[in-house]
Amino acid sequence: MYNISICFISFLCLVLISLMFFIMGLNFLMVDLVMFIEWEILSLNSTSIVMTLLFDWISLMFMSFVLFISSMVIYYSKEYMQEDYNIGRFILLVLMFVLSMMLLIISPNLISILLGWDGLGLVSYCLVIYFQNVKSFNAGMLTALSNRVGDVALLLAIAWMMNYGSWNYIFYLELMKSDFEMMLIGGLVVLAAMTKSAQIPFSSWLPAAMAAPTPVSALVHSSTLVTAGVYLLIRFNVLLENTYLGQFMLLISGLTMFMAGLGANFEFDLKKIIALSTLSQLGLMMSILSMGFYKLAFFHLLTHALFKALLFMCAGAIIHNMKNSQDIRMMGNLVKQMPQTTANFNLANLALCGMPFLAGFYSKDLILEIVMLSNINSFSFFLYFFSTGLTVCYSFRLVFYSLVGDFNSSSLHPMNDESKIMLRGMMGLLIMAIIGGSMLSWLIFPTPEMICLPMYLKMLTLFVCFSGGLLGYLISNISLKFFNKSLNYYKMSYFSSSMWNMPILSTLGIIYYPLMIGKKTYDNMDQGWSEQIGSQNMYLIFMRGALISQMLQNNNLKIYLLSFVLWFIMLLIFSIY
Repeated sequence: MYNISICFISFLCLVLISLMFFIMGLNFLMVDLVMFIEWEILSLNSTSIVMTLLFDWISLMFMSFVLFISSMVIYYSKEYMQEDYNIGRFILLVLMFVLSMMLLIISPNLISILLGWDGLGLVSYCLVIYFQNVKSFNAGMLTALSNRVGDVALLLAIAWMMNYGSWNYIFYLELMKSDFEMMLIGGLVVLAAMTKSAQIPFSSWLPAAMAAPTPVSALVHSSTLVTAGVYLLIRFNVLLENTYLGQFMLLISGLTMFMAGLGANFEFDLKKIIALSTLSQLGLMMSILSMGFYKLAFFHLLTHALFKALLFMCAGAIIHNMKNSQDIRMMGNLVKQMPQTTANFNLANLALCGMPFLAGFYSKDLILEIVMLSNINSFSFFLYFFSTGLTVCYSFRLVFYSLVGDFNSSSLHPMNDESKIMLRGMMGLLIMAIIGGSMLSWLIFPTPEMICLPMYLKMLTLFVCFSGGLLGYLISNISLKFFNKSLNYYKMSYFSSSMWNMPILSTLGIIYYPLMIGKKTYDNMDQGWSEQIGSQNMYLIFMRGALISQMLQNNNLKIYLLSFVLWFIMLLIFSIY
């Protein structure tokens, strides 16, 4: 009863604070207001420790959405985690996670950003290893160590910024374009953002983090951990406008988007398909951001958060009813067993595909039209549109396998739509996944701008979506023949489905070899040579010297010569030894 009351109180508080931040965000947006607050924590002699907070429409809107999704996830967890004895601890971990994200969002200062950044890393590790088994521990270690690379980059950027007299990066953004040292700091920030948002070559931790409970996945993969890198680069957007760094990020994020879309078409784990879909959308946000359209990236960040959290919630309900099976081949025809969950799942999937007038359509369609309007090379153009086709392809494949095809589970099954609390948690996000995109598009882009394109380019987005969906349906419908055919090209299929061998490279490159080098260094240096010629050896030399000195001092002059002779003989023996 106590744990359930924690869930309900947390849900209520977060909803109210979210509403407050949303109204404040609207006000700040309408009057174009930015508030910079300095709070002096400690003043000692001439030294003062000041905490700086930045409130503008971007930070307030993002906080509102994070808190809204968190409230729905906590309400949903009330039933999803009800069998867990430690649900109170789980809710507190989720609240710590949200608090770290809040700190990161409102920080214009690299030091306070690092506090939120490391808070996210630490609490995400605790949540990933929540189900304490070997798989969870391995996934948690991969997540933590991959993110440590970005943490180190951020620490180096903080150290380098000491040359400028302040860690408030917000004052130096214009300088970053021209000054070489500031560009170096910018490069370190981009590296940190790449690790947190799982861009190539740090992509393998994101599907591994699926070992966490599904409510955590809904929160992590929609609006908190993985979006922290994108949000940081939205703040540092000046770095990516017409610079080599921006061109590099465009290539990396385009390849990430393509790789994740390709991998999801070969995957059979329900949660991993949705995780790879998140990775693909992160690539889309990063790529449009690296072209200089930071408002568009932020717009897609918010709309994506709504339908992705809903997708994970529906997936959690399906997995619960499938007796904890996540294999989509074991599902099928769920539309008759769980109609309401299936309807929510389909709506979220269509929003992801960019179905007209759902949340995803407003941001994705605008992004693709801006890409067609921009001066962009043909390779990046191909990556954008092919990846969009792959998104629709794996979405329709998922729909066919889990919701429409033949029922492949046991005839005696507990599947139903009776989980009232979980369904209510989904409903809040469902409404926003339908109306959120149009609402945000009117708020963020109040002045209508016409994008004038030829007819064939205007229809290209719809054509790519329809052809991707058709391909996904056909591949699933003739799945047996298709997979027999794919076995003829086994190596290529394995390469595509294993995220271009990145999990293997990450496990070896980030965990196994560095830890083995550390162990060898410790054994040979710290416990070996440094002991032999360092502290232990010096201790023995001093001890012997002290004993001899004591023996000399304790004797009188008569025995001195005898002592001297004995000391000389001992010295000879020691030197020979």
